Amino acid sequence: MRLTLYIRYVPDDIAERLERLASRAGLPLSTFALQELSESARRADNAELLQALPSFEIDPAELLEVLRQSRAEH
Repeated sequence: MRLTLYIRYVPDDIAERLERLASRAGLPLSTFALQELSESARRADNAELLQALPSFEIDPAELLEVLRQSRAEH
C-alpha cells in the first residue's frame, strides 16, 4: 500500500532550497523530496546497525604503534 504524505507549514527558506535542489537535479519537487526522505530513512537504519555492533576498547597509542610497525615492514 502506498501512502500519500502531505507536509504543511514548510518554512519558505526550506521550500525554496528544496525547489532549487530539485531543479538542479532535473526532478519534480515531489520526486526529489521522496528521494531525500528515502535516504534519510536508510541512514536511520544504519545508525541502529552501528549501535548493534560490539564495541572494542582499543588504546590509540597501541594502534599507532602497530601502524608504524606495519609501515616499517613494507
